[in-house]
Amino acid sequence: MNHLAQAEKVVVVGLGVTGLSVVNYLQRQASPPAIQVIDTRAHPPGEEKLPAGVSLSAGQWQMDWLLAADLIVANPGIALSTPELQTAIAAGIPVVGDIELFAQAVDQPVVAITGSNGKSTVTSLVGEMAAEAGIKAGVGGNIGLAALDMLDQGNALYVLELSSFQLETTASLELVAAAYLNLSEDHMDRYNSLADYGQAKQRIYRHARLAISNRDDAATLPDPAWTGKQTSFGFDDQDYGLIEHQGEEYLAVNGMPVMPSRDIALVGRHNVANSLAALALADAAGIDRDAACRTLRRYTGLPHRCQRVVQAHGVDWVNDSKATNLASTLAALSGLSIPGKLHLLVGGDSKGADFSQLKPVLETLNVQLYCFGRDGHRFLGLSNAPVVVETLDQAMALAASDATSGDMVLLSPACASLDQYPNFMARGDAFAELAHSLKDQVQGAQAC
Repeated sequence: MNHLAQAEKVVVVGLGVTGLSVVNYLQRQASPPAIQVIDTRAHPPGEEKLPAGVSLSAGQWQMDWLLAADLIVANPGIALSTPELQTAIAAGIPVVGDIELFAQAVDQPVVAITGSNGKSTVTSLVGEMAAEAGIKAGVGGNIGLAALDMLDQGNALYVLELSSFQLETTASLELVAAAYLNLSEDHMDRYNSLADYGQAKQRIYRHARLAISNRDDAATLPDPAWTGKQTSFGFDDQDYGLIEHQGEEYLAVNGMPVMPSRDIALVGRHNVANSLAALALADAAGIDRDAACRTLRRYTGLPHRCQRVVQAHGVDWVNDSKATNLASTLAALSGLSIPGKLHLLVGGDSKGADFSQLKPVLETLNVQLYCFGRDGHRFLGLSNAPVVVETLDQAMALAASDATSGDMVLLSPACASLDQYPNFMARGDAFAELAHSLKDQVQGAQAC
């Protein structure tokens, strides 16, 4: 149902980049509705950019606004279980998100990606594949541009990263293909269980022509009642997988070789899986296979994801600030081999996660653990003699004083950043800046 077509009064809950994109989209309608914005922050980001005539209630809920609305558009950061939204829903007022508005307006093919980890890499990779093939694609959603801001820009394809939060308020998004990459514990402060979190992600398959799942993660398989087309990716020789060909490992489709896995520019075994998922999406979207492979050979990844920011005096400083949950950090550590010691920086907002799975991995490494931030204490007991400090700056200073040639200082915090930073990008930028200032303080630096 196109709720917007019948709405004379719309309340947007939550401002910021997404909220502003919704307001601007509503104002672009042929017959714009009356728009009111509610944000419980006293000074919400973007308030100075609100168009004239849009009312803002900051610092508190306005239940009279909600209950008088024809439609509520909620920011994905606000759970549907919020009592104020539940009161409105009980009163029969529809609550949707910006992706649902996008779904009702888009007139070109869309592919979408969800998962606990890797979705930003796969989304960006498919966007790069499209560009390499000469296809103008809008790439955004949960990363980059807000979905509504990409409309009416002449795009022939849309590639969306979708979080579980966005999928909660999306009901009618039709997709050429939907990829569900993996499921691991995250956002346990918002969901009742891992299964509850996984079901939110399953919503991506609802109106997809092709469901792309991970053969190595049963949680990503479509519901048994699914009747649409499906394919999968994984580390065996089925569908999008791996085979032995000419004496080496190749990416393959239905058992036919595509390219050597060693040619992938992205580093890490998890990125082999990401590359297979991207190939499946590219094929579904009609992206030329040769262009897709050229992209795999050159695309080195996103900032803040296993990104070496400094290499000096034999010490690597690596920014993996995008590792905001346990599985991301486990992926960064998988197969890691360095000649010296690993100085691992962890901590921040744990989102209620259990980090015990790190212990057996850390036991295989020569590692010094530095725990910082609000939930740094939750990493105690995972390795010998962990260091607990207040801030990332303090952790990095201590790592610099102990590091020597052959070592790596790795920020892979397994936590969100919001206890001390606006977002993981700001945390990663802070790491990179401080790494440059500390690089000459490592042991033996003066002798190098």
